[in-house]
Amino acid sequence: MTTRTPNFFIVGAPKAGTTSLYHYLDQHPDIYVSPLKEPSHFSLEVRPENFEPALQPQARRDEEAVRNYLAGPLDQKRFSGIVRNYDDYLRLFAAAGDQTAIGEASVCYLWSKTAPQAIASRLPHARIIIVLRDPADRAFSQYLHNVSDGVVSSTFRDHIDASLHRTGNAFGVLHPMLEFGLYADQVQRYLDAFPRERVGIWLYEDTKRPSFLSEVLQFLQVDPTFTLDTSTRHLQPQLPRMTGLSQTLRRNGIWDKIKNLTPAPIKPFVRNLAYRKAGSVRMSAHERAFLIYYYEEDIIKLAKILNRDLSAWLR
Repeated sequence: MTTRTPNFFIVGAPKAGTTSLYHYLDQHPDIYVSPLKEPSHFSLEVRPENFEPALQPQARRDEEAVRNYLAGPLDQKRFSGIVRNYDDYLRLFAAAGDQTAIGEASVCYLWSKTAPQAIASRLPHARIIIVLRDPADRAFSQYLHNVSDGVVSSTFRDHIDASLHRTGNAFGVLHPMLEFGLYADQVQRYLDAFPRERVGIWLYEDTKRPSFLSEVLQFLQVDPTFTLDTSTRHLQPQLPRMTGLSQTLRRNGIWDKIKNLTPAPIKPFVRNLAYRKAGSVRMSAHERAFLIYYYEEDIIKLAKILNRDLSAWLR
């Protein structure tokens, strides 16, 4: 049987609900999604040799782990992993049957300058799904995610300043943290590479509408009346109360050992001790004002491209 190739891509933006969308679409009988989320195959910028030096050893270990994963049955989902080789990439879709829509989700594809044309060259009839979030909120959400992962322990404003004053463009925690939210040129690259009817663009606010998922299903040309279970939100950050200690424990592999050794009955108690309450860390008015200033010109440009009112992003 000939291996199917993907015909739709969730390309971003990061921290705009795309992981949840990936899992929701996976429930539909007429949709097949790659068991490996974020293979980043078409983003040539996202390669271990382009990462900041501190991240390269782990990135290469992850790449080796992905090669081992691809050699297996692929019967378990895996979150992220770079797949360079196209034949390896097609392995991700080998189990697809007669589903109408076959796709994957790599949120770096929106930011990537190489991905739109690379996808169009290989798969010109693909459909592109884009979800755009208020860029200030998106940046703050990514910051919270990085704190949750133990890779950032500074304040949000210090993290912004470090991103603005970094040297070089190595891929990592500081870059492209802010650049991910400069959507105008990113969206235009996809509109230049694909017919407009094959590029579905929603705002994060749109995802809250009851009709959102049926709109996406209709865009993918599958049954829009199929009910998807949306009760679970994916990749919700958990913020440690002591970020420095958390970072040290994670770096040494102790954090996961503590989680695995904690008896189930007391895990909720330990979790309350270790993590802050959801929503307890917020972006300040000054931080938001600074980011609005940073993104203002791009937001105005994007509003013209989309022909949508984005004034709420400027408040």
